[in-house]
Amino acid sequence: MGKTLATSASGRDNAALMSELLVLGIETSCDETGVALYHGGRGLLAHALHSQVALHAEYGGVVPELASRDHVRRVVPLLREVLAAAGVDRRDIGGVAFTAGPGLIGALLVGASIGRSLAFGWNVPALGVHHMEGHLLAPMLEADAPQFPFVALLVSGGHTQLVQVDGIGRYTLLGESLDDAAGEAFDKTAKMLGLGYPGGPALAQLAAQGDPARFRFPRPMTDRPGLDLSFSGLKTFALTTLRRHGAEAAADIARAFEDAVVDTLAIKCRRALKQTGLKRLVMAGGVSANQRLRERLAALAAEEGAQVYYPRPEFCTDNGAMIAYAGYLRLAAGQHESLAIQVQPRWAMAQLPAV
Repeated sequence: MGKTLATSASGRDNAALMSELLVLGIETSCDETGVALYHGGRGLLAHALHSQVALHAEYGGVVPELASRDHVRRVVPLLREVLAAAGVDRRDIGGVAFTAGPGLIGALLVGASIGRSLAFGWNVPALGVHHMEGHLLAPMLEADAPQFPFVALLVSGGHTQLVQVDGIGRYTLLGESLDDAAGEAFDKTAKMLGLGYPGGPALAQLAAQGDPARFRFPRPMTDRPGLDLSFSGLKTFALTTLRRHGAEAAADIARAFEDAVVDTLAIKCRRALKQTGLKRLVMAGGVSANQRLRERLAALAAEEGAQVYYPRPEFCTDNGAMIAYAGYLRLAAGQHESLAIQVQPRWAMAQLPAV
C-alpha cells in the first residue's frame, strides 16, 4: 500500500504534535471487532471488543460472510462506547487507523470503508495498519515495554514467524511455518478430539488434565539447522494416536500435542536469540496467551540471560488497541494514504516502510 510522508504543520514541534495526537483504531480482520483510542501523551484511553465466537461456534469455524456482516453492525456502537469511556469528543480525533491486512477480505473491507469514511468526514488522515505489526507492537502498550532491537515470536491462528525487529518497519524474517500456523494446528487438533470452537483454549484446558509421560510426539524440524517451523505433521501424529488409543486417551493426546508445540517453539526461539545475539524476546499473537508456552519461554529466557515480554492476555487476541497504537506511531511520523479504500488479504511485513 502506497504510504506518503506528509509535511508537518509550520512552526510546530514534532514532539508536541505526537504528544497531542489522538488516534482511533479499528480492527476487523477476522472474527473480532475491536475499537480503541490511543493518545500520544496519555496512552491508551479506552478500548472495546466484540467477539464473534458464539456466532461461529455452531459451524465449527469462522464463516467469512457472517463475520463481515457482524462487523458492520458492531463498529459504530463500539466507537460510541470508547468515546464515552474516554470522555473525548470525535472532534478531538486527529487520525484514524484500521486493519488493512492480512485477513479476510470482506472483513477487512468493512473496517477500511468505515475508517476511511470517518477520516474523510472528520478531515483527518487515515492509515491502513498491518495486522501482524499490530500484534508485534502490542507488548509496548505495557508498563514494562521492550526496547529495540529484539526477536519477536508471532504466533497466532494464521501466522507463526520469528522476526528480528530493529525498529518500526525494520523487520527481518528469520523463520516461519512452512505449512500450518501453530494456532491453526491447535484448532484442527482440537476438532479431531471433539472439542468446541475456538479449539486452542479448549485443547489447552484438556491438556492440563493429561498425563505428560504417556505419549511423546515429535518436535518437527528441530533436528536440522534453521529457524523454519512445521506443525502439519503433528496433526497427523495426533490423529494416528487417537485412532489407535481411542477417545479415552484424548487428554493425554492433547498434553502430548501441546508439549510438542511448546518445545518446538522454545527450541527455535533459543536458536533465534543465539543467531542474532539479542537478549530480548517478544511473544505476541493469540497463542501467546497459552500458559504453558509462557512458562517455557520464561525458563528459556532465564537460562539464556534474556528477558521475555508479552502483551496482557486481552491484547494477545485481535484487538483495537494494538491497531490504534501501531497507527499512532506511523501517523505521528507523517505517514498517511490516499482516499482510496485498499486492503491486502496477503501482505508481508517486509513491505512496510521504516519509521
